[in-house]
Amino acid sequence: MNYEFFIAKRIIGSKAYKSSVSAPIIKIGIAAIAIGIVVMLIAIATGLGLQKKVREKVVAFNGHITINNYDTNDSNESIVPISLDQAFYPQFNAVEDIKHIQGVATKFGIIRTETDFEGIVLKGVGADYDWSYLKDFLVDGVLPAYQGKLSNDVVISSYLANRLQFKVGDTFETMFGKESIDDIPFQRKFNVVGIFNSGFQDIDKNFMIGDLSHIQRMNKWEKTEVGNFEVYLKDFTQLLEKEQQIRDNTPSHLDTQTIEEKFYTTFEWIKIFDNNTYGIIAIMIIVAGINMITALLVLILERTQMIGILKALGSSNWSIRKVFLYNATYLIGLGLLWGNSIGLALLFAQQQFELLKFPDPEQYYVSIIPVHIGLDYIILLNIGTFVACFLMLLIPSVIISKISPVKAIRFE
Repeated sequence: MNYEFFIAKRIIGSKAYKSSVSAPIIKIGIAAIAIGIVVMLIAIATGLGLQKKVREKVVAFNGHITINNYDTNDSNESIVPISLDQAFYPQFNAVEDIKHIQGVATKFGIIRTETDFEGIVLKGVGADYDWSYLKDFLVDGVLPAYQGKLSNDVVISSYLANRLQFKVGDTFETMFGKESIDDIPFQRKFNVVGIFNSGFQDIDKNFMIGDLSHIQRMNKWEKTEVGNFEVYLKDFTQLLEKEQQIRDNTPSHLDTQTIEEKFYTTFEWIKIFDNNTYGIIAIMIIVAGINMITALLVLILERTQMIGILKALGSSNWSIRKVFLYNATYLIGLGLLWGNSIGLALLFAQQQFELLKFPDPEQYYVSIIPVHIGLDYIILLNIGTFVACFLMLLIPSVIISKISPVKAIRFE
């Protein structure tokens, strides 16, 4: 054991140290680090949690990447069909880490009741549709199964169900337009078998999910034709890389679009949380560092005589500085321990019991404040905070080199 660490350990363990003038200030410094860690953990966990939750909702109804026809159609309605006879369907073997690919189509319609009507987009899906993404949003009823035989079963949002006063088991009529406005529109009767609530109003107020065969018949398509393909990835972080690979492995008449391009405004909005989080982290580290600097300055002032004696005995300035830096390291570690314990306990409580909710769920697309607890950012946050505070403490420790041994020994 080196003697600097030995002296620092004796200082920390002494009763005089715990009842000294600097004790309250040191406790404030430890509390500042602990509070800072709690605030930073909450900021990162809730920011990442909200981003992840919103992203999952958008992806669940649209896929990560969409494969469409090159055309001038900017609407949500499928106009020109794409054949299912593609090298990339039903398995996209040319590109790795593709989780699933499915063919879908959309068509505008109007739900008509005796007292009301509502415009909607019917999203037609087939036997290849992966319902696992929708399970988490189902609030009533069951999910339908389309296996080739024409089915009138549909899943609608709770938004539409509330506006039209529908419930599971109800039937309703929907009108769909033809190519010419003078033609009599298509009329279809559907059965409500399930109700979902994504909390994402851009989806909930527009879409209902039904059998792809209805759209194929109304558009006079073949059974092997769809409006577009939805591709799901195993890892969202590879979105841009996989989009380029998919583009390179699809025919030239087909275009690709990422979910970030399709919902540009939404994804730009959730990226703002990163800037807010970085700002909170910077402020908390600065506040914690300033408090620790103050605590170290008071500690040095209180131990001025000890510094003078150590210098008189031949200790170098750096050796004495190490004594106080060891002491400060212990205090930073104590603050980090308390901060992590309190912060993670609060995050686990929110994750398990969903104690806190947003006052305006429509604004944030979720009702419960989501948290994402990840070992990677916890480790990086603790290392970053420790290093930043330690580097800031090197500045006040320079004062030790300015202390004269003779004056320090006489210091009262």
